Amino acid sequence: MLRKILGLVTALSLAIGGARAAQASPNGVWELDSRDTRVKLELCGDGTQICGQLVWLSDADYNERYKKYLNTPIATGLKQTSATEWKGKLTFMGFNLNGGVVQNSADHMTLSGCALLVVCKSYEMYRVIP
Repeated sequence: MLRKILGLVTALSLAIGGARAAQASPNGVWELDSRDTRVKLELCGDGTQICGQLVWLSDADYNERYKKYLNTPIATGLKQTSATEWKGKLTFMGFNLNGGVVQNSADHMTLSGCALLVVCKSYEMYRVIP
């Protein structure tokens, strides 16, 4: 009996978490978990796509080479594939990638992409400005 109750509680928690992510807007400024890069994302096109641009880099020495990408698009129309996922082409720090974003909760997203389907990278992002 206890096992059934725990299973039900777990299922309800997952359902509520998924519903919150589905209801949350991806619009806002998101910071990578490394705390050195921020991107601004917003719904665009018909309101179901995501567009975004690189808006901030920390003053760490290694970011000097990426400053030329400030205020340039990283996504110009990622297509929605589910309530919390968008996929398409990304341009991130000068690299052309196939990938997308998944909204895990109202304030947490995962950005991922692959170059030539060989080199893949994922970044956790957290909302800093709604």
